[in-house]
Formats: sequence, structure tokens, C-alpha cells
Amino acid sequence: MLIPSIDLNAKIPNNVGLADDPKVRRALEHWQPRYLEWWRDMGPSDFSEREVYLRTAVSVEPGGWAHWDHVRMPDYRWGVFLTPRAQAATIHVGDETGAPAWDEVPGEHRAALRRIIVTQADTEPASVEQQRLLGRMAPSLYDMRNLFQVNVEEGRHLWAMVYLLHKHFGTDGRDEAEALLERRSGDPDHPRILGAFNQPCDHWLSFFCFTMFADRDGKFQLASLRESAFDPLARSCEFMLTEEAFHLFVGETGMERIIRRAAELAAQDPDGDVRRQGGIDFGTLQRAINYWFSYCLDLFGSEISNNAAGYFGAGLKGRFKEGERYDDHLALTRHYTLASVEHDRLVEREVPLRSAINEVLRDDYIHDCERAVRKWNHMLAELGSPQRLHLPNRRFHRHQGLHAGHCFNPEGELISPAQFAARRDEWLLSEADNAYLRSIMTPVREPGKMANWIAPPRRGIGGQDLGFEYVRG
Repeated sequence: MLIPSIDLNAKIPNNVGLADDPKVRRALEHWQPRYLEWWRDMGPSDFSEREVYLRTAVSVEPGGWAHWDHVRMPDYRWGVFLTPRAQAATIHVGDETGAPAWDEVPGEHRAALRRIIVTQADTEPASVEQQRLLGRMAPSLYDMRNLFQVNVEEGRHLWAMVYLLHKHFGTDGRDEAEALLERRSGDPDHPRILGAFNQPCDHWLSFFCFTMFADRDGKFQLASLRESAFDPLARSCEFMLTEEAFHLFVGETGMERIIRRAAELAAQDPDGDVRRQGGIDFGTLQRAINYWFSYCLDLFGSEISNNAAGYFGAGLKGRFKEGERYDDHLALTRHYTLASVEHDRLVEREVPLRSAINEVLRDDYIHDCERAVRKWNHMLAELGSPQRLHLPNRRFHRHQGLHAGHCFNPEGELISPAQFAARRDEWLLSEADNAYLRSIMTPVREPGKMANWIAPPRRGIGGQDLGFEYVRG
């Protein structure tokens, strides 16, 4: 079934036919003021009156899908968009491969799909809450604008999931949509669902690590849901991935710019002391990578998971690029080899592939992160710097899955809790690191200028040069 044309004049811009669906339209219009209240309370602080050069989704076509203009963030046009289908969709993962995809939620999968959608939805407002104060210390107007673009698009991704809850889950869905605005990142009584989305993100090194690692997790989670037999979810995630690509760009290039500047400042200092020159040193960079990468590995779930096996078999989630990369969409006969701790030592064992689907997705995520780190190290080599960065082993600093409850060093070797505690501040961001980082986060508001600790980007954004007034007012 093809979806309706886009309606940009509606109270809620959409291409899901809200004009012909009064029950869902009224429900979303009732939710909209609550969302705007949440945005005022928990969105970017102090900048509601500023005009920000933002892109707004106005189409679902691959070319020219976004409109660029200065807009106040509270006036941003958050909408609901699904990627159109050229033909009827079929299921291409799990036991029902080849059967028609579902336009409605099958009763036997209702609870699982609701859990999947709510968990994904919860990450979107959580990241906005984590980043709400960063505008105050933005290193440039270019970076401030990019932060706010990420924020408004996380808000739109929340709208995409809330539409599915209202449309397909009745009273339960409406209750879940309300709860999404009630939880708070880091709140001890009402925290966000996933651990990484409750960690403080109170300086720009953490922001760039977050968009590098947590948003990259989002890429792989959305890609797995794009394979879903529930077609409205698959189409929602396909368009969300279009916007998510920018968030990854912000993280990967932001880290690259900090690393470049660290190498430049090290070369300027007679002792190679980056901090003495007001920059972010390589030890701190490595500890930030260790911290955020390890927390984001937890987002994929346990290495062995009956839930993941069930989701795959039912066609609720697939592997990364399932249709392009795999011929066997049943995954019934193969096994996966993984390491776990038994009697205080690491041993390898084989488990059915379906039970290890989370680990298969985590593998793809790690490979993508490794590609970015290789790129950073190649840049360091070109600059003549002897420094190199790396990812810690997947077992390091884990709080979910087989490795939670055990201690490992960054090389993945099993160690005692006392050994880990003794070297924790050598391996992970410490409060002293965070205090130093906050101390150098002096805001820069002059167009074209950058804070001392970060290199300028190679080019502007949205067709503008670096001297453009990306945020004004």
C-alpha cells in the first residue's frame, strides 16, 4: 500500500494521512502541547528565542528532502514521515520470510513490538535532556547549530515512534507516549530505560563521543528495525536513518577536529603538553573513547538472548542490511562462537546463531567504529604525530550481558576488581578530567571563530561558509 502525499500545512506535518484519520490526529494534537512543554523544560536551555539555521524535513524523496532556513527551535515543524513503498512489502527475515509484511500489529507480537518501539522512542528525548546545557559552552556558532540540529531531529524521531504508539497500540500506546515525557535522563526515581542515556554529557568531548558512539548504535538499531515485518515501523526507521546520518557526521568529524587540534598543540609545546596549551590531551581522549564506547556496547543487549532470538524468528528485527548481505534469512543451522568467564577464566563456546543475534549486530557496530578510529590515526600519521587511539576490547567496562560483573582491562584480559579500581582513572574519564574539560569550555559566539581546543571544520554546512551566522539573535 502506497502512503499519501506529504501534507506540510497540517498542524502536524505528515505523509501518513492524518487528515483522514481523525482519532489518531486528535490524539497526537492532544499530545503535542505536552511535548512542547517538555521541550521548553528539558530542551536546549536559554536559546528558545535564537534563530538557528536548521534543516526541516519537507519530503521523503532521496533528493531535496530538506528545507534550510533560520527558525526558532520552539517553532520547528516536527512531523511524521514514512518512506514510501513502490510495491507491497514482504517479510524478509525469520520464520515467515516471503509472506506479506504486516500493516497492523499481530496480536501475538503486540507486547514485543510495543517494547521495541518504546525502548527506541525513549532514547530520543533522553539524548536531548543529556545535551540541554551544551549550547552555553559551544565552541563555535557552527557547532552550536549542529547541536541544535541533532536535538530537533531527535525530537522528530520521538514523534515518529509516538505516532506508531497512538496509531497501532490504542490506550496502551497513549499511556506509553505520556510516559516518554515523564522519564528523565539520570533521574534516580524515573530514569531513562537504557543505561548510556542516563550518563552525564556535560562538556563537548562527551557530546562528540556520544554522537560518535551512541548515535552510531542508533544507526544499527534503526537498521535492524528497518528489516521488520511490521511495515509501518520499517518505513519509519528508513526515513529516520536519513536524518541519523548527520548525527554520526557531527560525532565523527567533531572527534577528528579535537584530535587534529591536540596534535597541533602538542607540536607547539616544547614538552608536547597539550593541556598546558589549553587543549584536550590524548590520554583524556582515549579515556573518553573507552568510557562512551563501552557504555554504548551495552545498548545491544546480552550476548546470548532468548528475546533477540524470538524477535528474529518472528521477523520483528533483522541483522544489519539483512536483505543485501545475507542469503539465509532463517539462521537456524549456524552457530556463533563467543567468549565467557567460567571458573575465573575465559573460555570459548558455540551457541545457536539466533541466540547470538545481538552479538552479530554488535560486531557490525564495532567494525564501523574501528573504521572511524583508523581514519583518525591515518590523519595523525599525516600530521607527523606519534600518538594513536584505539577502541578497548568489547569486554572492558561492561554493565550488561555475559561480561557484566567481571573486570577486564582495555585489552580484554580478566583482572580482579581491586586491579580495576586501582587503574580506573587511567582507563576511564575521571572527575578531574571532567573538571578540566568543563574549565576550557569557554563559549565562542563570533561567526567563523573557534575555541582553542578544536580545529575548524573543513567546510561550512547547508551551503554556507564558516563565517556564516548559523545562530543569530
